[in-house]
Amino acid sequence: MNIAELQAYGYFVLVLFLVVALYSYIYHLYSTDKKKGGHDYENFSNIALKDDISDAPVSPMSDDKEK
Repeated sequence: MNIAELQAYGYFVLVLFLVVALYSYIYHLYSTDKKKGGHDYENFSNIALKDDISDAPVSPMSDDKEK
């Protein structure tokens, strides 16, 4: 086994690991339940579209600090 074969195997393993990590992260984002305290990330996609000063915020904030 020369260095070129070793690099090819390493590249394949790295790409496979990154694909698995990406899909697991996407699954994690969409599997969080909003009722359990998770966030609905699809609402945040409207930030770029609704960015006028008179638009309602994506997530409401309260003046009370949670303790």
